[in-house]
Amino acid sequence: MQLDLESLSEATSGAIGSLVSTTVLYPLDTCKTKYQAEVQARHQRKYRRISDVLWEAVSKRQVLSLYQGLGTKNVQSFISSFIYFYGYSYFKRLYLKKTGNKNIGTTANLIAATMSGVCTILITQPLDTASSRMQTSEFGKSKGLWQTLSEGTWSEAYDGLAISILLTTNPSIQYTAFDQLKNRLLKGKGSKKTDAKSSPESLSAFNAFLLGAVSKCAATCLTYPAIRCKVTIQAADSYDNKSTDSEKKAQKTISGALYTIWKKEGLLGFYNGLQAQILKTVLSSALLLMVKEKITKSTWILMLMIGRYFSANPPKLKSS
Repeated sequence: MQLDLESLSEATSGAIGSLVSTTVLYPLDTCKTKYQAEVQARHQRKYRRISDVLWEAVSKRQVLSLYQGLGTKNVQSFISSFIYFYGYSYFKRLYLKKTGNKNIGTTANLIAATMSGVCTILITQPLDTASSRMQTSEFGKSKGLWQTLSEGTWSEAYDGLAISILLTTNPSIQYTAFDQLKNRLLKGKGSKKTDAKSSPESLSAFNAFLLGAVSKCAATCLTYPAIRCKVTIQAADSYDNKSTDSEKKAQKTISGALYTIWKKEGLLGFYNGLQAQILKTVLSSALLLMVKEKITKSTWILMLMIGRYFSANPPKLKSS
């Protein structure tokens, strides 16, 4: 079976870009997640601003705890990005091949992105849940991946699955907007792809960063209430000591999370932490897409060389 080298190249470069952005911005991600996970009336909040999380880590001499869960998050982001970008590229190429069109429309792009997102979520949800619990644990008290997952049931590892599937609309909107803007920009510059063996078209680092920031900002603003609910559902149980066991259990459902936020923070509570979310995700996505665009050609050449090697030297099956 012939490998889809372009999809493999897209997946590899996307996964590497995700790994870089996750590592660089992880302390900000930890501060953002702990800030979002606290559901309290404003006058009772432990963290009034996202910077309060940072100062708590400094005051407790637990600055390195801002990296708690980094290994799990890196594994999750690498695997999810690889699966997502491979599926996204594959479904787009399949659509173009079946329809004979030269360009993919917005609707088809959204469908391809959503299908890829759902496949990714079903595989990586336990890692996502574990990393969220590790990040929202008290500083210096985070547990390892296996211990975090083994403390609960297998179904608890999929906490927030339904809302995570709903949130596949976020990257769908983001990457559809990015690809449409990218195509318009490259078309305006008269960029052309000569044949199937030519390397994929890429943007400059600045343009990729700018388009990545714009597309992610739009997607985040549209889907933020669901993002807040997801963090509330996946947060460590020990985070809110004032809640009863029944309240904590209710918070693990979408309706329970919605009710808790509404009851304690009101309508504006669904957008509490939006600025922090935009800051982190926009920088992360822009950095991811910038790295991805810059290494796409190198990855394509590497995959082409590997493909030619295996074509020239097919594996031989030993006869019994």
